[in-house]
Amino acid sequence: MKIMVAEYAVATGDPEIFDEGRAMLSSLANSFSTCGHQVWYPARSPIAGIRGDAVECSGSDFRESVEKIARMSDAGIVIAPDEILADLTKVVEANTVNLGCPERSVRDCADKLVCSQILSASGIAVPGIADNSVDAEAYVIKPRWGCASDGISIVHRKVPTDDDFIITKFIAGEHLSVSLIIGESTLPLTVNRQYIEIGSEITYNGGVVAYPTPLREEVMDVAARAARALGCKGYVGLDIVAGDELYVVDVNPRPTTSLLGITKVIDCEIGDLIIRARFGGLPESIGISGSFRFTKADLVDYE
Repeated sequence: MKIMVAEYAVATGDPEIFDEGRAMLSSLANSFSTCGHQVWYPARSPIAGIRGDAVECSGSDFRESVEKIARMSDAGIVIAPDEILADLTKVVEANTVNLGCPERSVRDCADKLVCSQILSASGIAVPGIADNSVDAEAYVIKPRWGCASDGISIVHRKVPTDDDFIITKFIAGEHLSVSLIIGESTLPLTVNRQYIEIGSEITYNGGVVAYPTPLREEVMDVAARAARALGCKGYVGLDIVAGDELYVVDVNPRPTTSLLGITKVIDCEIGDLIIRARFGGLPESIGISGSFRFTKADLVDYE
């Protein structure tokens, strides 16, 4: 198959997230290539270590590049900031087979308020939205639309915000993430530990992929139910805080940084699993050997 892997940071040259984006692109593109597929990816120039053909992208026309390459491909997947991912997914769906989450699911996951409402209605614990009925020692202010820990801060009193932000109760506990593949069935991949630095802001700094927690089965069950409630497909990453119960704090309807470690510890190709999720035939389980630790600094030289 001809497969498009469109990664925003590499295509646009965004310096703040370039290393993370390159590492995710490398993980996916090289896996698809190992499986015998031809890979195309948008970039300003070919990237060393990525097995695939770069299609020139000036940086300002990422959407046009996605549309162009999608038309050339049998299937495609896009990785981009949450606030633009749904529109790009719509482009993919209009021009080839989408290997990622459906557009509607992406929109619901990207909107932190809508996502929380859907999960809460499905019986899944989420941090309480700070209104007059929610009191806490600390609160989290985060963009209603945004990626990972970007723009997230902690305050100790309720403050007025506009519709572009939401305030939730701060949940103390162990910071975990879960990686799943969803097709007709749900395939658990790994539970991961996140290195989260908490001060006046919340900062993500890598983690441990395939984290040996005794909560694995319970965490996987909560993550699978949350992803299903949101209509996710393909690769999905969920952030969970294990406090007095398991709270889903974010749902990423796209490949996440945990891919870097997943490709090191599983006994099969992530690219094959993503394709099988779309076209049928996911295995019931996979083998995992060891764990992979990394910080954001490690991404500069990731291979």
